[in-house]
Amino acid sequence: MVRFVTNTTKESKQDLLDRLKKLEFDISEDEIFTSLTAARNLVEQKQVRPMLLVDDRALPDFKGIQTSDPNAVVIGLAPEHFHYQILNQAFRLLLDGAPLIAIHKARYYKRKDGLALGPGPFVTALEYATDTKATVVGKPEKTFFLEALRGTGCEPEEAVMIGDDCRDDVGGAQNVGMLGILVKTGKYRAADEEKINPPPYLTCESFPHAVDHILQHLL
Repeated sequence: MVRFVTNTTKESKQDLLDRLKKLEFDISEDEIFTSLTAARNLVEQKQVRPMLLVDDRALPDFKGIQTSDPNAVVIGLAPEHFHYQILNQAFRLLLDGAPLIAIHKARYYKRKDGLALGPGPFVTALEYATDTKATVVGKPEKTFFLEALRGTGCEPEEAVMIGDDCRDDVGGAQNVGMLGILVKTGKYRAADEEKINPPPYLTCESFPHAVDHILQHLL
């Protein structure tokens, strides 16, 4: 059984599914678990009206959520919103007691033109300015991985996570008891495997190499 787990907040789950299918992935919607899904679940549980600092392409995943007169701040990767005026509005809401929900706190991500700042630095700035702590719902939070496994009939000790982010993918998965395989593609940088303790179960050159190892040694 396979689950595609992602912190992406740049697009809705449906857009992500369509993009993967164009790449010829044989995948269904229920095999995808995103941090946007986890954030929406938390908003509904808390019954709050969020100020959504997310990419416009991610808004369909919050369809039906009341956002007028906001009393919470939800922040993802939204470069077009990360400017002083908008962040100051969020700052004032938080000062008035609104909760801060971070879809994830990635330090950076990979774009076609190179590495770029993720939402983590902006979440941390709001935490620092308001002396509050965000509730984080995406990787590397334990609840994210456990929710992704729910319904699979698979325990963490029976699961393997493959990813290019040493902290968020591998470290987060290993913290719940999964095996973590780091691949040297995407956002990987030299010596990333030395940044977590315990280190990755395995570091591979690519995703196919990781799959080959699983098929040969773990099944």
